[in-house]
Amino acid sequence: MSESPNPSLAPTLESLGLARDRPLVIVDVDEVLGLFMLGFGAFVAEHGYELRVERFALFQNIYRPGGSEHLDLVEGRKLFDEFFRSRCGDIEPAPGAAQALRRLQHQAEILILSNAPAEAKALRGGWLKRHGLPQALILSSGPKGPITAGLVTQTMGRTAFVDDLIPNLDSVAEHAPNTARFQHVADLRLRPLAPRSSRHPRIDDWADLGEAIEASIR
Repeated sequence: MSESPNPSLAPTLESLGLARDRPLVIVDVDEVLGLFMLGFGAFVAEHGYELRVERFALFQNIYRPGGSEHLDLVEGRKLFDEFFRSRCGDIEPAPGAAQALRRLQHQAEILILSNAPAEAKALRGGWLKRHGLPQALILSSGPKGPITAGLVTQTMGRTAFVDDLIPNLDSVAEHAPNTARFQHVADLRLRPLAPRSSRHPRIDDWADLGEAIEASIR
């Protein structure tokens, strides 16, 4: 049984500059709006490592050049944390994402929900603005179902949620079951490696995804 939504987990829509009387679309950043793996790969290369996209994972894909064993997870986490402190504003946007969200903004409020360290807020917010993406932003951690439930209970319109990770989509299905859910994987190398679920439509082209979201909130 799902736990009751706890609105205290989420800020108010008003505090984010969002209206309650319009549909709400909640969108992830890394590998949804932004090409995280490409940006992170460039970052680790500057530190003397290489990112080999061999599995749908992160730290297990970091190697020393020519090495056969992936980098220790503790060392990988240090690189990850430093990337978000200093370079997460350098990633490229996913093709078609900004255009699709601009169209959706005519009909819905768009909220960016990103699992990232608090230190990344200024860089991530600046990245959204620089690429013409919606700027209502929440940084969180852990499964996204509870905070999504706290957000969608505030709106009178229909709701949709987009993420690349099945655990986050499953969490939203549990805590906010009336929210339409879509999986999107932006990186071409990750797409064949990413797990799928019949519970959540997988749409990797942003033009098609935008149309599907629009239909779900109409």
